Amino acid sequence: MTTNRYIYKQLITWRLREGKKPLVLRGARQVGKTTLVKEFSKEFKHFISLNLELPNDIYFFKKYADPRELTEAILVKFRINSTDLENCLLFIDEIQESKEALNMLRYFYEFFPNLSVIAAGSLLEQALNSGENLPVGRVEYLHLYPFNFTEFLEATQDQFLLNALTEFPRNKISHQALMEAFHRYIIIGGMPEVVMRYAKNGQISDCLQTYNSIWKTYKRDVSKYAKNATDAKIIRHIMSVAHEYIDERVKFQNFGNSNYKSREVGEAFRNLHDAKIIQLVFPTVETSIPLHRDFKKTPRMQFLDTGLLNNELNIQSSMIGVKDLSDSYKGRIVPHMFIQEMISLHSFGEEIPPFWVREKTQSSAEVDLIFQYKDLLIPIEVKSGKIGKLKSLLQYIDATNHPFAIRVYGGEFCIENHRTIKGKEFKLLNIPYYLGTQLTRIIEKFIVEEEF
Repeated sequence: MTTNRYIYKQLITWRLREGKKPLVLRGARQVGKTTLVKEFSKEFKHFISLNLELPNDIYFFKKYADPRELTEAILVKFRINSTDLENCLLFIDEIQESKEALNMLRYFYEFFPNLSVIAAGSLLEQALNSGENLPVGRVEYLHLYPFNFTEFLEATQDQFLLNALTEFPRNKISHQALMEAFHRYIIIGGMPEVVMRYAKNGQISDCLQTYNSIWKTYKRDVSKYAKNATDAKIIRHIMSVAHEYIDERVKFQNFGNSNYKSREVGEAFRNLHDAKIIQLVFPTVETSIPLHRDFKKTPRMQFLDTGLLNNELNIQSSMIGVKDLSDSYKGRIVPHMFIQEMISLHSFGEEIPPFWVREKTQSSAEVDLIFQYKDLLIPIEVKSGKIGKLKSLLQYIDATNHPFAIRVYGGEFCIENHRTIKGKEFKLLNIPYYLGTQLTRIIEKFIVEEEF
């Protein structure tokens, strides 16, 4: 079974681009990087796959320091004519295992511009953040994340809902079917191995062992993230308790009822952040561009995948059959998944949409996330409450330079006209949870046309 990943079209564009550079595919372990490249290799006549964890494959980079000799040796090994490079894809997997391979990427660009080269690695992020710099200006990057909802529907081969996802106006039957499918997606999450297992038989219970296996793999990698034994111990502690603090502001000092110091916990969190397993989301105080994050304020946490989070919380069984998941785990699961959807669309970078806090000291006003559309910073609240309960959103609207706001909830699509307490008129776009991957297109119509 194959799936249509969001960034596949970008791979096609990269291949056809004149003067393309070697592509480094980044992302956490087990988000499907190797599978994606193997699927993409079908676009080529020749496919060379090297796994640098294997002695016979890393041998090329240990023996040949000259890029011409290296390339010739690889081509001879795989019986490929040097005149046919434009029809060949070279995939270097687990590239973090070889400094020589990382450095060699620059020479593929300089000496073999017709050869398509993709590099990836399960612990590549750690290598890059520990000083193993890739040649600046000689490589390109794409980021891969767990399946978003569109990819989930692709994997489960639900063409009806894929079509319905982009329809406007949407009828009530399609809306209800999409809500039910998105609820399943919220419970299951987007880890490719989990989704593909679910797609085979439709049983969530069959996925439990896979969740545990993935999380154990991440825990087993702790020593590779950590700089020393103490750091490793703190990372294990964070991974054991972090799910209990989801959607809360993170205080490093004594995190998780520990005796660890702020500096120690902060360093451990940064390692997990680099690994993309548990990331820190810092707030902004801005209501107009430029959008800056305030790294002095306490952040929130974002797990790599909501399905993994649900499994750690042991709440999946209680979520099955619930018509509106907005109250699941104190209302924290749906916002977490919606932010995961936003992250999945940032294939050219690794920005996590920030949340907003008032600059005023001791203020409790917060907006779930801020989405930048051109020169506008648009506030988004993810909840099921009525407009009167969106106090922080109203405060943001009063402070910003435009009249647009978004509420993500369990209801149907609609646009409402409102006034803030101070009397400012604004338009509130209410969208169902499942439209996260369509947000940019929806906002464009909302702002430019102000109707659908």
